[in-house]
Amino acid sequence: MKISFLMGYVLLLALFCACGPATDSNNMKTANANSNAASPTQTLTVVETPQRIKDMSTARGEQDKAAPVLKILEPAADATIASSTVKVKLELSGDLKGYKPEMNSETHTGNHIHVILDNQPYEAYYNLDQPFELRNVSDGEHTIRVFPSRPWHESYKNPGAFQMVKFTVKGGGADANKPATTNSGQQMSNANSNANTNANANAAPTPEGKDMKESTAGAVDPNKPLLTYSRPKGEYKGVEADPIMIDFWLSNARLTSDGGEFRIRYSIDGEEPKYLDVWRPIWVSGWTAGKHTIKLELVEKYGNLIDNGGYNSTTREFTVVK
Repeated sequence: MKISFLMGYVLLLALFCACGPATDSNNMKTANANSNAASPTQTLTVVETPQRIKDMSTARGEQDKAAPVLKILEPAADATIASSTVKVKLELSGDLKGYKPEMNSETHTGNHIHVILDNQPYEAYYNLDQPFELRNVSDGEHTIRVFPSRPWHESYKNPGAFQMVKFTVKGGGADANKPATTNSGQQMSNANSNANTNANANAAPTPEGKDMKESTAGAVDPNKPLLTYSRPKGEYKGVEADPIMIDFWLSNARLTSDGGEFRIRYSIDGEEPKYLDVWRPIWVSGWTAGKHTIKLELVEKYGNLIDNGGYNSTTREFTVVK
């Protein structure tokens, strides 16, 4: 009898102990589920151009109907430069309708030129009468791409607006432990220690998209279809945080809406890719706060990537602050 009672007591104790941890585990799962449910969900939608941009465009008169034409005077095409400092000199012409690159001293915005070293993010050039230099450029072949932009960074897409030159730095003496910069100190790339590796979509992005291996331009053919990434870039906050513009430049290729055989494939935050068949910027709304990535690729109509030295597939990271 005592043995039977003792066995019963032990069994009850075991059941009690087993139930305790199971209850705690269920509570943890519920907490996790509730935590996940509380996380913001991002639902992105392509929307029309924001009213504030429409108002800015109206206030500019005929400028947005201009057809600015750029010419790269320096560096000369296929030049060999025996210095890590590369001077950039541009000439602006065309039907300008009042378009002139300059920064508003109060708003720190204005018409400007996007200047791109290799496949790095652009730097804005606001005053063509002032010197613009690329410093600490590594030895090897490189490209410079330029095109005019509006204050909200939408590019002009008329013939002659986009220009590109290839050049070579030889014996320049660049510091491999430091990035390329402009003469104003703006970073144009990361450190040049891996200068022989092309910067493309597989490179790890940062908020400015500049922590990438320095690209060389040996494999890039300026006469072949070429996609130039422009926006998004950097940090977005306030009214600029939603919607955000996606913009690019297209060379030697026509999209399907223009009777061509190419498409732009874009993927946001690694989600299922979508396609653009019309060459114009789109505005995307619904962003959550934090870091985001976007990948732009030039593909043929069946979805195969058109390679051109790694430049036709580019990933950038940017930050939304709310």
